[in-house]
Amino acid sequence: MLSRWNDTEAQKFIEAAEAEGQPAALGLRVYTSRLIGQDPDLVLHGGGNTSVKVKDAEGQDLIHVKGSGWDLGDIEAPGLPAMHLEPLLKTREIPHMSDEDMVALLRANLLDPSAPTPSIEALLHAYMPHAFVDHTHATASLALADQSDMEPVMHEIYGDRVAFVPYVMPGYSLSHACNDALNKHPNVEGLWLAQHGLFTFAETARESYELMIEFVTLAEDYLAARGAEALPPQDNDRDAPDALTQALRDALAADGHLGDTPALDFRSTPSIRTYLARENLVELSQRGTATPDHVIRIKPFGMILDANDGAEEITRALADYATRYKAYFDRNAPNASEEKIMLDPLPRAVLVPGVGLYGLGANEKAAKIAGDLLEQTTRIVNAAEDYNRFTPISEADLFDMEYWSLEQAKLRK
Repeated sequence: MLSRWNDTEAQKFIEAAEAEGQPAALGLRVYTSRLIGQDPDLVLHGGGNTSVKVKDAEGQDLIHVKGSGWDLGDIEAPGLPAMHLEPLLKTREIPHMSDEDMVALLRANLLDPSAPTPSIEALLHAYMPHAFVDHTHATASLALADQSDMEPVMHEIYGDRVAFVPYVMPGYSLSHACNDALNKHPNVEGLWLAQHGLFTFAETARESYELMIEFVTLAEDYLAARGAEALPPQDNDRDAPDALTQALRDALAADGHLGDTPALDFRSTPSIRTYLARENLVELSQRGTATPDHVIRIKPFGMILDANDGAEEITRALADYATRYKAYFDRNAPNASEEKIMLDPLPRAVLVPGVGLYGLGANEKAAKIAGDLLEQTTRIVNAAEDYNRFTPISEADLFDMEYWSLEQAKLRK
């Protein structure tokens, strides 16, 4: 992976920020956020987050963190809302806080009350003493992070430059787990979050960004040396089969959960077909998602069809999927701290061995997001399985993410 930093482009972002009365650091934060967001091997569709710490005209410390609803690939300064930093740092002394209380705290400290809600990982960014913080879900790092017992391997790759953080649910608990790791290893340049992703941080935008590029490249090289290459994104090289596509669309429309005109995004690449040809595909496709937040877009597991399936077979497959999804809900909902409302039991990933896959959604945008995430997932899983064994978070942890309390609150409204 190569750095795409360009001094001339960086200066343009500095000048644009200063013309708006903003600090140069915020301009550079927008610039390197875009560099990250425009690389599909680093983040996709709102994934990852970035931040920068600055001082206002009175010398008070502020932090800008990516806001909800913004994509790093085309982010603007309003997508990095500013908060007062000091009140956020005081929460380091508070061991427990609900997600709802945490979000209320973040919003209470916004300089602009109408700004978007900062990332659920905003406190994690605040606790790091560095000016710039970057977080990605890079393909190569996930192929290794989605393994068991990887702390020794992480040290083999990075030495003492990166600290290991076992899986913790994103939010308040993860922020404190990362703070603990930094307290134990104050001189590291990054954090490796098991089954989640990678953080880098530094005093300059360029250094933090290029640390991310360097660390992902080291993961790529480590995999390649062991015959488990993390391939880059690939373009579709086959058309969707007409009969199967129409039969699937008709069956989904008849179900109704995705509306009268469900959208299908078909993908077929060499990496996708390699994944679909794996002997353990049935079991492999049920293990979970490559990083926790993907579950909100593509559900915890996919549905497999045969290339020759017609309306009857597809309708039966959808019914079987709904039964499995309800069983997944019934296994995990009783363990939640609050009553949960089951989401729709339709798949968002349909796998067709020998042909390709479909991302499903209620509209074209949702289907494309699912398709993009699934395409990357196949490359992650191929590398993870070639290295050893793809081991994402447990079903219980996956359920907690899919049925996150703040998302459930929206349903109750």
